[in-house]
Amino acid sequence: MLHRARRPHLPRSPRSPRSPRAPRSPRFSPGLRRAVVLAAVAVLGGWLGLVVVGSSPARVGPMETRMSLHPDLGGGSRIDIAPLGDLELDTHRAPLRLDVDVRRLNPDAARAIARNPARLAGLQDEVAVGVEHGMLKLGLRSAAAVAAGACTLGLVVYRRPRRALAAAGTSLGLLAATFGGAALSWNPKSVLEPHFTGLLAGAPQVVGNARSIVSDFDVYRQELAKLVTNVTRLYDTATTLPAYNPDPGTVRVLHVSDIHLNPTAWDLIRSVVADYKIDVIIDTGDLMDHGSTAENAFTDEIPTLGAPYVYVRGNHDSAESQAAVARQKHAIVLDNGRVATVAGLRIAGWGDPQFTPDRSVEVGGEAAEEAMGRAFAAKVDATRPPPDIAAVHEPTAAQQLDGAVPLVLAGHTHVRSTRLLDHGTRLFIQGSTGGSGLRALESNPPTPVALSVLYFDRVSHRLQAWDDITLGGLGRTTAQIDRHLADESSTPSPLPSPTPSPAGSLSPSPSRSLSPSRPAASSATR
Repeated sequence: MLHRARRPHLPRSPRSPRSPRAPRSPRFSPGLRRAVVLAAVAVLGGWLGLVVVGSSPARVGPMETRMSLHPDLGGGSRIDIAPLGDLELDTHRAPLRLDVDVRRLNPDAARAIARNPARLAGLQDEVAVGVEHGMLKLGLRSAAAVAAGACTLGLVVYRRPRRALAAAGTSLGLLAATFGGAALSWNPKSVLEPHFTGLLAGAPQVVGNARSIVSDFDVYRQELAKLVTNVTRLYDTATTLPAYNPDPGTVRVLHVSDIHLNPTAWDLIRSVVADYKIDVIIDTGDLMDHGSTAENAFTDEIPTLGAPYVYVRGNHDSAESQAAVARQKHAIVLDNGRVATVAGLRIAGWGDPQFTPDRSVEVGGEAAEEAMGRAFAAKVDATRPPPDIAAVHEPTAAQQLDGAVPLVLAGHTHVRSTRLLDHGTRLFIQGSTGGSGLRALESNPPTPVALSVLYFDRVSHRLQAWDDITLGGLGRTTAQIDRHLADESSTPSPLPSPTPSPAGSLSPSPSRSLSPSRPAASSATR
């Protein structure tokens, strides 16, 4: 027998210690991974189902529409009124947007509604039922669409019927949760505060009249019926139909400011005056750019605007500019606290105390504005009956009128804003109706063109609502119109009358002392 030679025994070298292993990066558990994939399939498949087969036809009054749902984190509803534009309503807060496209109109029903406004009462129930049936049908169709879409995509991804059915069930669950969130956040007031984007000429007919009402379901039905009526009148081509009939219980004021020699502003103002049946225009200054004599011819368009023109001087308007406005027919110049009654409203005004294009005069800054505002407030306090509206140019001066009048109109900043001051006075600052004039060429995008229609109760003279109209700037032909309701509970608090200071100027009482944020620009720069 052969024997294998044994290997010589060699002593083992000591092992080097093992280096510790790097910690493994955390991994998702298989269960969590499957859940994430399932949720992704459910969401994507449900969305594809909504896109392909999720829309549903619905008849709302005399209109044939098509309703559909689309993913949107902001929620709300959008009504497509081609070719005029879109109407957006903040109806709900859920990640689904309701789109309603107006397809066609029943002409006989449209003429019946337009010729007999009393039919509006019966139309309320008809519209409400049409919307309810349309939403129910859309909800069922959407449920079927998301289930079918998720199931189909699940079969493609998993190739297993059970997993595909689980994706469909998950998609239906998400849709049900979204419907629940929409129902809980439903806002009937949205019909009263629409946002319109489209042709300016069609905005009054679409948005309708402003009213001071309480939000409840009955009001929702009424306003929804009015919206359908407005669109119906627009779609009917019969020449005998009325265009826009303003509510006889409101006085309509057009607030413009900072035109800065832009001639296109006159055309825009004329259009809004005609479309909205404006009763009075209030211009809060900076009609000119340098206040020179050569610019005075710009005021020649004032008599053609179609409504009384109330004007207060801005810091770019000279005394000569003010005199040129005063010479025009239908123009009313307010200065030094003068009060004029126009369309039943008592309007007080005070021109800007500074003329900043004149470099030979030292600019007084905000101190001069505050002093003028205090003097104005003292004069308003002594006026009986008190004014309904005060008009100034600079917001710093306007803030001194808090508690003296319900509403103060101003401009100067070229940025529109509104807020309630400490004692209940609403300060309304208008943007630039002239798009900053020639300065618009220096900015990209150009400064928006801004003006607003304010609605006042004809009896109480209280502000009810306002429409903010915004054009994109030079070269734009479309407009955005936002409806806002005024807070009826806000009324100015009575304040003690100011006392004279030793220097003879008027200083406010402690209760009128404010510390608001400064406007966007000083009077020397706008």
